[in-house]
Amino acid sequence: MATTGQNTLNAKLVLLGDMGAGKSSLVLRFVKGQFHEFQESTIGAAFFSQTLAVNDATVKFEIWDTAGQERYHSLAPMYYRGAAAAIIVYDITSTDSFARAKKWVQELQKQGNPNMVMALAGNKADLADKRVVPVEEARAYAEENGLFFIETSAKTAANVNEIFYEIAKRLPRAQPAQNPAGMVLVDRQTEGSRAASCCA
Repeated sequence: MATTGQNTLNAKLVLLGDMGAGKSSLVLRFVKGQFHEFQESTIGAAFFSQTLAVNDATVKFEIWDTAGQERYHSLAPMYYRGAAAAIIVYDITSTDSFARAKKWVQELQKQGNPNMVMALAGNKADLADKRVVPVEEARAYAEENGLFFIETSAKTAANVNEIFYEIAKRLPRAQPAQNPAGMVLVDRQTEGSRAASCCA
């Protein structure tokens, strides 16, 4: 199959999770190949974009990295509404962070796009000696809830690209009805301008 413009897929992806779980670090590692030991907290949300070639398509991710602080929680739906994919991030050294990740999963199951591709990322895999969330428990939880699970380390870059590639592979290839809505708007404008010119 030849690669045409139609094989470019724009996909909105949102990262959700507790403050300090490493959402911004994952995105920076994926988009810029960087890691900062002391990453400042995100305020509201940060936007990045990155393009991947996967099988027969080019996927352009529009990535929203949301703030983990509780006071920004009410803004989250603005970012995950209409998202094609979500990465729910927790810190393997924090049970609270894992509990918070489960709350995000529940919220997305209720409010999010029903066809959303969801991934559960156990971040900070480089701190395995301080682990408190067992791999088996997280994997079982992900399987029960239809997410795919992977442990990542933004610090060492382990599995960071893999999680984005896996999401890109799982995205539905046909993104329905985004252009028709745009065309209707264009038609309305032309009718409006015609009406204006005829009656001037």
